[in-house]
Amino acid sequence: MNISQLIRQNLKANLKHYYLYVFALIFSVALYFAFVTLQYDPALEHMKGSIKGAAAIRTASILLVAIVAVFNLYANNIFIKRRSKEIGLLQLIGMTKGTIFRILSVENGILYFGALIAGVFAGFSVSKLVLMILFKIIEVEALASLRWSNQALVQTVAVFAAIYVLIMLVSYTFIKRQSILGLFRFRSQTEDKPYRITVTEIVIGAVGLIMIVTGYYVSSKLFSGDYTTTTELFVAMSFILASVIVGTYLFYKGSVRLILHEIRKRKGGLLTVREVLSLSSVMFRMRSNALLLTVITTLSALAIGLLSLSYISYYSAEKTAEQSVPAHFAFTGPKEAEQFIAALDAERIEHRETRIETLQAYINLSKAVENQPSGLLIDPSKLPVSVIADTSANVGDMAEGQAVLSGYSDIIQKFMTIKNSGPIQLMGAQNTIDLSYTELRKEFILSWYFTNGGEPTVIVDAAVFERLKTDLAPEIQKKSSVYIGVDIADKSKLAAANEAFHRLELPDEDFAFESRLDMSTQQKANMGLIMFIVAFLGLAFLITSGCILYFKQMDESEEEKPSCTILRKLGFSPGDLLAGIRMKQVLSFGIPLAVGLVHSYFAVQSGWFLFGTELWTPMFAVMLLYTVLYSVFGILSVLHYKKVIRGSL
Repeated sequence: MNISQLIRQNLKANLKHYYLYVFALIFSVALYFAFVTLQYDPALEHMKGSIKGAAAIRTASILLVAIVAVFNLYANNIFIKRRSKEIGLLQLIGMTKGTIFRILSVENGILYFGALIAGVFAGFSVSKLVLMILFKIIEVEALASLRWSNQALVQTVAVFAAIYVLIMLVSYTFIKRQSILGLFRFRSQTEDKPYRITVTEIVIGAVGLIMIVTGYYVSSKLFSGDYTTTTELFVAMSFILASVIVGTYLFYKGSVRLILHEIRKRKGGLLTVREVLSLSSVMFRMRSNALLLTVITTLSALAIGLLSLSYISYYSAEKTAEQSVPAHFAFTGPKEAEQFIAALDAERIEHRETRIETLQAYINLSKAVENQPSGLLIDPSKLPVSVIADTSANVGDMAEGQAVLSGYSDIIQKFMTIKNSGPIQLMGAQNTIDLSYTELRKEFILSWYFTNGGEPTVIVDAAVFERLKTDLAPEIQKKSSVYIGVDIADKSKLAAANEAFHRLELPDEDFAFESRLDMSTQQKANMGLIMFIVAFLGLAFLITSGCILYFKQMDESEEEKPSCTILRKLGFSPGDLLAGIRMKQVLSFGIPLAVGLVHSYFAVQSGWFLFGTELWTPMFAVMLLYTVLYSVFGILSVLHYKKVIRGSL
C-alpha cells in the first residue's frame, strides 16, 4: 500500500467521525464570507447616521475568526489524540515523523480546503438572505441583491489559510515531541479519573459554590446604591467577573463531582445500570474537562447576556420612545410647531395639539427616597426637575400644599427608589416651598428635553406654580419654557406626517424637536445591528462549542465501548444502556447550559434597565432559543452512542 492509498483509506475510515467537524467548518466559512461580503456591500450606506455598518461587521468578522481558530485548534487536538496509537504504529513500521506529518497534512488539507470551497459557495448563496435579515431587523427599506465580492474571497481564503498553517504547526509540534511509547500511552494519560473524594476536592467544591453565589449577590447590589463612585463600581464589576469565572472553574473541578458523589452515597452504592453509565461517567470525567467547560460556560453566558440586552433594547424601542416623546411629535419652539401644524393642515392630516408651560426648579427628595446614594451622578437633595401646574395635567384641582410626581425612568428608580408618597421641597433662587406629594405616576407628560433624561415631573397647584415663576434659578432654566406636543389622530397617516416633519429641516438639538417614530426607528437600527451581529457570533460559538462537546462524547464513547460490551454480555439490553446514555448526555450538556443560563440571568438582571423597559419576554425568548439549538448536539451524541451500543456485541 502506497501513501496515496493510505490517505484515501484513512479519509474513508475517519469521515464518519469528521462529518460534524466538516459541517461546523463549512458553516463558519459561510458565515465569515457572508459577513465580509456585507462589509463591502454598498447597501450598508443606508445605515449612515446610526452605527457604521461596515466597521461593526468588520469587528464581528475578527471575533468570528478568533472563535473559528480556537475551535479548529481544539478539534484538531481531539482528532490527534484519537489517532495517537495510529501515529505510533506508523512509526513502528518505519515511517519517519516527517512522512507521517505530510500524510496528516494532506488528509487535513483535503478536508479543510474542501470545506473552505463549500463554505465560500454556501456563504455566497446565503449572503442575500443575511442582508435581507439585517434590513428587516433594522427596518431599512433597501434592495438586497446577490453580489459576488472578490475582496471577500481573497480575505476569506487568506484568513482560513493562516488558520490552517497554525493548525499544522501545532500538529507538527505534537508529533515531533511525542515518543512512540508516549503516543500509545497518550489517551490514557490525558483523562483524569480520580476515584476517591479527597478533602482538598471537598474544599475546592465548596469554595467554587461560595464564589459563584457571592458573585451573584454582588451583581444584585451593583446599582442599588451600595457602590457610590466610579472606582467602587469598577472594583465591584471586576470582582463579579473574577469570582464567577474562578468559581465556575472550581465548580467543575470539585463541586459537580462532590454533588454526584453525595447522590451515589445516599443510594448506598446500589446503582442501576442507568446511574452507572450517567452519574459515574460524568463524575469521573468532568474534573478533567473543567477548563474547557469553564470557557464554554463563560462564553455561553456572555453570548446569551449580550443578545438578551440587545434584544431588550430592540424590543423596548417603542416604549422607550414613548417615554422620551409622549406625543407623536414634540417641539420647544412655537414657530417650528406652527410650521409643522400648517404642513399637516395642507395635507389634511388631523391632529391634536398640547401646550404645557414649564419651569425648572430644584427638588429635595431626601425624605421621599428609600435609598440615598451619594457621589453617584444623582443627588436627591438637590435635583433639577420640571414643574407644571395642575391645570396642565389631568390630576384635578390640587391644594397648595399638594403635589404629584409623574414620569420616572427605571434607571432613576434603580439608583434612587422613590416612595409612593412623602414630603418634598421645591427650591427656587431664594425661597423653598414645602410640599407633600400624594401620588407617584408612571405616565410621562413632557419630553426628555424638559425631564433631563427621565427625572420625574412635579405637578403643583397653579398658585404654587405662579410663586415659583417669580423665583427662578437661572442656571437650570431651559431655552424654551413651553412644551408643544402634536398627536396624529389617524395612525395610518403617521408616516406622511413624519415626512412633513423632516421637510422642516429643524436644527439638531438634543430632544428639542423630536419625532417618536424617528426615535424608535433609530434605536431599532442601532440595537438591531448589534443584535444581528451578536446573534450570528453567538450562533457561531454555539455551533463550535456544541461540536467540541460532541467530539468529547464521541471520544468517550470509543473508550466506553468495552464496558458496553461487558454489560451486553451480562444480559442488559440496548434499551437499558441507552437510558443511561441519555441521562449522561443530559448531565454532560445540561450542566454547562444550566450554569451558563444562570450566569447570564444574573448578569442581565443587574443592569437590564440601562437598555430598555422590558425584561422577561426578550430574555426568556433568547434563553429558550439557545437551549433548543444547544440540545441538538446532545441528541446527536445520543444517536452516536446508539451506534456504539449496537456495535458493541
